[in-house]
Amino acid sequence: MFIKKAIAAAMVLGATGFASQAMAETASATFQVKMTILKSCSVMAGTSSDINLGSVLSTATNTSGSNTISVTCSKTTPYNIGLRPTSDGTDVGTGTMISSTSLPGNADKVPYTLYSNAGLSTVWGNTVGTNTVPGTGTGLTQTHKVYARNTNANFTPDSYADTVTVTVTY
Repeated sequence: MFIKKAIAAAMVLGATGFASQAMAETASATFQVKMTILKSCSVMAGTSSDINLGSVLSTATNTSGSNTISVTCSKTTPYNIGLRPTSDGTDVGTGTMISSTSLPGNADKVPYTLYSNAGLSTVWGNTVGTNTVPGTGTGLTQTHKVYARNTNANFTPDSYADTVTVTVTY
C-alpha cells in the first residue's frame, strides 16, 4: 500500500511538473518614446525686393511702395513682427534715408514712415503690443506686406536709402 501511495504521489508530482513546463511564464516592462518640439520662428525680409519709392521730382508728394516679409513659426506659436529703421534707431515706425552715394555736402535726411496696411494708416514700429504686427504660427510660411511712404521729396537731388531691421519676437 505504501508503494501504491508513493507511486501515486510521484505521478501527481510528475504531472504537475509537466504542466508547469507546458505553461510558459512571462515578465513585462514598458518604455516611452519621447520628443520635445521647441517653438521656433524664422524670418525673411525683402523676398520680392527692397521697397523702392522710385525716381521722382523734388515736387513729388506721398510716394509709396511695398514689400513682403515672410515668417515661418512652429504651429500655435504666437509672434510679433517689429520694424526698426537704422537711421533713427527709433521704435515708432519712422525713419530717414540718407545719401547712398555720399554726395559731398549733402546732409539731407529724407523722412519716411512704415505701415502695415495698404491704406497707410497703421504705423508699423518695433514696440510689441503697441505698433508691431501679431500672428500665430502654422508651421508654414506666412507673408505680411509692409508699406513705406515719403510725404515730401523736396531735398537735394541724390540717391537716398536706409536699412530696416525686421525682428520677430515669439
